Amino acid sequence: MADSSTALTVRGAEAMRDLGRQIGQQLRAGDVLLLHGDLGAGKTTLAQGIADGLGIESAVQSPTFTLMAEYAAAVGDRSPGTLYHLDLYRLDDPQELGEIGWEEAMAPEQGVTVVEWPERAGDWLPDRFVLVSIAYQDAGNRKVTITSTPPDRAAELIASMEMG
Repeated sequence: MADSSTALTVRGAEAMRDLGRQIGQQLRAGDVLLLHGDLGAGKTTLAQGIADGLGIESAVQSPTFTLMAEYAAAVGDRSPGTLYHLDLYRLDDPQELGEIGWEEAMAPEQGVTVVEWPERAGDWLPDRFVLVSIAYQDAGNRKVTITSTPPDRAAELIASMEMG
């Protein structure tokens, strides 16, 4: 069995998009990804790659002011579904999440959810998720760590990806 977490070095924006593409191609309906990292670490770039991996051809921008955007996507076995993309950077109070369709986004029966700045949701986070942590290293390089709760989903994703 694969380890339930991995850390890798990602060199540049295109490599971050490629990692996102690989993740997106492996996602299945119901997956919730939490993208954690400092401002400018590459969360939106990773989300754009995930969208590409889900077959989304339109430009994916971080929904900083609207908090959530929805895109038609091809999920899992390429079935029609939805990508819920949330950016909580400008969230003032976690209680606001009840007004934007948070509950549906956290249980995406026919889709997947990607959340930037999940730490701002407080106690509103789901019980099951994949956490992708992005940290600065040096000269444009990022350390990306993938874990999950429970750990089995991260292990499945990691085992199916081309790391290297």
